[in-house]
Amino acid sequence: MSIRRLPEHLVNRIAAGEVVERPASALKELVENAIDAGAGRVAILLVEGGTSRIEVADDGCGMTPADMALALERHATSKLPDEFIESVVTLGFRGEALPSIASVARLTIESRIRGAEGWARTVDNGKVEREGPAALPPGTRVVVEDLFARVPARRKFLRSPRAEYAACLDVVRRLAMARPDIGFTLEHDGRRALSAMQVEDRPGRVATLTDRALADNSVAIDLEREGLVLGGVASLPTYNRGIADHQYLFVNGRPVKDRLLMGAIRGAYAEMLPRDRHAVVALFLDIPTDQVDVNVHPAKTEVRFRDPAMVRGLIVSGLRRALDAAGHRSQRASESALSMWQPENISSPHGGEEGARPQSGWEGEGTPQRLPLEIRSYGAVNDSRPTFFASPPQARAEPAWTPPPQTAAFPMGVARGQIAKTYIVAEAEDGLVLVDQHAAHERLVLERMRAALVGGTIASQALLIPEVVELDESACDRLESRAEELSEFGLDLERFGPHAMLVRATPALLGQSDPKGLVTDLADELAAFDEALSLKERLDAVAGTMACHGSVRAGRILSVPEMNALLREMEVTPHSGQCNHGRPTWVKLAHGDIEKLFGRK
Repeated sequence: MSIRRLPEHLVNRIAAGEVVERPASALKELVENAIDAGAGRVAILLVEGGTSRIEVADDGCGMTPADMALALERHATSKLPDEFIESVVTLGFRGEALPSIASVARLTIESRIRGAEGWARTVDNGKVEREGPAALPPGTRVVVEDLFARVPARRKFLRSPRAEYAACLDVVRRLAMARPDIGFTLEHDGRRALSAMQVEDRPGRVATLTDRALADNSVAIDLEREGLVLGGVASLPTYNRGIADHQYLFVNGRPVKDRLLMGAIRGAYAEMLPRDRHAVVALFLDIPTDQVDVNVHPAKTEVRFRDPAMVRGLIVSGLRRALDAAGHRSQRASESALSMWQPENISSPHGGEEGARPQSGWEGEGTPQRLPLEIRSYGAVNDSRPTFFASPPQARAEPAWTPPPQTAAFPMGVARGQIAKTYIVAEAEDGLVLVDQHAAHERLVLERMRAALVGGTIASQALLIPEVVELDESACDRLESRAEELSEFGLDLERFGPHAMLVRATPALLGQSDPKGLVTDLADELAAFDEALSLKERLDAVAGTMACHGSVRAGRILSVPEMNALLREMEVTPHSGQCNHGRPTWVKLAHGDIEKLFGRK
């Protein structure tokens, strides 16, 4: 078969296969054109997820009739004034979008520049159908109808209208997040789905388009290094999601989905989140145009960096610094969590007559002691619950040898008690703090171990009687091969026969730990490690396992000084707002939240 030049309509349909995969792809190109045209407002209308109709209207610079005709030709663009493609600063530049869309749908463009008449042009699947004057305000309106209607092979691969709408919404959300100076509205099947007014700052726009709770559960990112500027917001580790779809990345204002950047985010949150949870972030990277190549993918969603290691280091450092500065912060109590508090029904379970004699817990047990005046004064209540006059519940109390500290001096408050031998109740100046003592101490021990490793090795504490831990032979082999490295962590092991290990010393930071449980769990952790990696490269996993065994266990009664000491250390320890597994170590009920629970607000 001889080589032939393909006809123009077939070339456009092939190009459409690269640029227009689905309605969201076409919508992305049209909104990018509106942004590049200098629009201050962009209005979007979708019907059936964009499969039936996509309409994008803007108040940008508009086009003359001659420019409109030229815009529908391949590789015609106003965004490259010269041949230096590496210096492009606009979102679009390839000149393929409009002719590609027009080759697989019915495309109508109406445009008007200020001080001139409007003009319209309609192209139906590659053929010009009509053109002529049009009445519209300055700007451009583009309508795409019946996408892939005449290309059944492509149409059948589209998903349901609901799924296509979700993809379109994600595209608009990302583009709107990148440009807070532009107002965006999105209507789907007659319903307003998104409305983002013009704002000054990126954090405000991010909170509007994601979750307003993010503003109270995030940290600001601001770092500059060697001409690269990183900004944005990142959620606290305790504020996370089950999928990574809530991670928004922008390079020079361009929304991208880059594996390098996603990997850097995972690395920054590595020891703070469970493996199946993902942070909510919106990162804006401004980089000189000669250090990034945006002409990598037809859809312009991928980029290539000249120095990827520097970019990754910048993101990891920026996130780590911001999270370290957050200190002991944790996620605020959500409205859904507060709704779980329900007032208890205190109606009489017996339904007796009003004024009936109360049934006390001491009736029939001889002559009761005379009740204090304060209790006798409640006799008119006529509460017939059997527990009304029962003995008061007993609780642990300690003499206050010294006056309690002032709550205003401590962000985590002052310990007031302990619940279920697991949770510390503290009073802060702005609310009530509940602390999971095991989770909190686990994080504190981990941070101590990290600090000790930075200075060299972790001090060990010799056991008075070495303990023998029986394991299977393969587990003993793994531990024996890593014995020298484990000694740097303060754990002194030696082989004791084919199926046992002898524990001679444990890390001093762990105190009175369980050597058997510690060694067993470490053997399981080592089974998942790459043999080529040293334990220091897997510091978080090893230290996390040790910290879990050395922390205060749930069920242990703490004295008030012990509870206060734990709170004070949390205030000065980075990342103490979440445990080693990413769960919150403490929550706060602000005064306003408590007032809501009691109907005062």
